[in-house]
Formats: sequence, structure tokens, C-alpha cells
Amino acid sequence: EEFVEALLARLHPAVAPLADRYEIILVDDGSRDHSWDKMLWVKEHYPAVVLIRLSRNFGQQSAIAAGLSQTRYNYIVLMDSDLQDRPEDIPLLLDALIEHKASMAIAQWISREDTSMKKFVSKCFFEVSDRITDIHIQPRLGIFRVMRRQVVEELKRFPEKTATTVSLLYYIGSNYVCVPLKRDARFAGKSGYNLRKMLSLTFARIFSFSMFPIRMATYTGFSIAALSFVAGLVLIIRRLCGFVFPGWTSMMVLILFMFGLNFAFLGILGEYIGRVFLETKNRPKYIIQTLLPQEDGTSKQ
Repeated sequence: EEFVEALLARLHPAVAPLADRYEIILVDDGSRDHSWDKMLWVKEHYPAVVLIRLSRNFGQQSAIAAGLSQTRYNYIVLMDSDLQDRPEDIPLLLDALIEHKASMAIAQWISREDTSMKKFVSKCFFEVSDRITDIHIQPRLGIFRVMRRQVVEELKRFPEKTATTVSLLYYIGSNYVCVPLKRDARFAGKSGYNLRKMLSLTFARIFSFSMFPIRMATYTGFSIAALSFVAGLVLIIRRLCGFVFPGWTSMMVLILFMFGLNFAFLGILGEYIGRVFLETKNRPKYIIQTLLPQEDGTSKQ
């Protein structure tokens, strides 16, 4: 609720000179504060505003998908609402998109006002994603971007629920241009992206776009099986030669290690099976409770 009025006060003058017809879509992802009341207030003062209220909190990526599903015009800007993405930079992204005839123009942060922990986790996320998934992108890219209509239309062909929306935008393979920009500090409040959510985002990309974890489990299993076979031969030879192999401690350590490894591999398999399970249930990625379009439309419940 702290951002809504300030966001529109900066967003409207930044967008209005760019086109005769435009819309500003705000998505309430199950907020527990007074965000919806603030959104209703700004809609009264800014006719171009479209309001979407989800039935509960579905997560940022699903909220992005809900917003994109309601877009109508040829160019779509995707940005956070906390004013770390500067509305005044939208013309720069749009100009780069048109000049390079690209499908997307994405902000590439030359500096960002975030905590050291968030910067570290973001860097680790990029390194892991780049090395073990099929998604290879430039470093320091943010959500803030301008896209052409055809990118969103192509995205609609991917109804996956376990893959994040931003990851799918890269997976599509649309060509993009990077625009160096500065990322400001948050206008107010604290980020809702804690370590748990960051790790969840990392796992979503890894398990949706990479077979590396399960292949690693396979390779490790074969390697340990080979070592166990060699160790078994050594023990048999020692026994035949009359050497007593006490090794109770080492055997217990080996057994515990193998049990731990098996449980880890079962967890990896469970991640993939769980995602298949969620996809086959075919539940919606989000549920729109209220949709208030521009003033020339009617309210939909």
C-alpha cells in the first residue's frame, strides 16, 4: 500500500507521452494490507488503470502471468511496483527495443541498491542457472523489460504451472537487447523476497529446465557402485588371505553415508515427480477474483 500512489504519480507522466492509447495494469496478489483500497483510489484518478485482484496469494510469477493475460496493446512493460525499477527509464527500454528490432529490451543493472545477501544470492542464482540449465542469459538482468505483443502470445502456449513466467520468457528464445540502467533503493518497506523464496525460485528453474540433478544422481550412483565393487573384492581377498578386517566403525559410517545418499536421491526424484503431479492435475496457475478494466469496459467478477 505504500507504493501505489507514488508509483502512479511517476508512472503516468512517464508513459502518457509515449502513446495515444495505453493501460496500466496493477495486480493485487492476495495482499493483506490496504493495497486494494489504494488501487481503487488511483483508478478513480487515472482512467488508464486496470485492476486485477487474485483470490489469494499465488506468488509473484503467477501474478505476472495474470497481468500479462490481460494485456491488449503492441508493447508491454513488465516492472515491479516498489519503484526500484524507475518509470522514467521506460522510454529508454522502448527506444532500444525499436532501434535493435528486438523482441525484448531488458534492464541490465549497472548498480543496485540491495542488501549484500540479496546480491550474493542473485549472483549464485545466475551462476547455477547458467551452468546447469538450458537457459543462458546475460548477467545482472532484472524483471524490468519491454516486450512485443508476439512474445506474450507465444508465452500463452506454455501453460506450465511449475515453471516461472520469467524463465519461460527466456526459454522461448526471443532475441533481446540489454539496456544498462541503475536500480534504485526501495521506496518504502522491506522486500518480501526472503531466502526461502529465493531458493524456491532457484529450484523452480533448475527442476523445470534441467536434467542435471537426476543425471548427477545417476552418475554418482554408478560411481559408488563401482567403488563398492572394488572394495568388496579387496575384502574378499583379505579374507581369503587370512586377514581379519575389524572395520566396524568404517562399515557403520559407510552404511550411514549410503542411506543419506539414497534419501538425497529420493528427494531429487520426488521433486521431478511432484512437478509432474502438479502439472497433470491441471489446476489454474492463478484465479482472478476481480477484474476492473479501463473505464470503457465493465467490471468482471
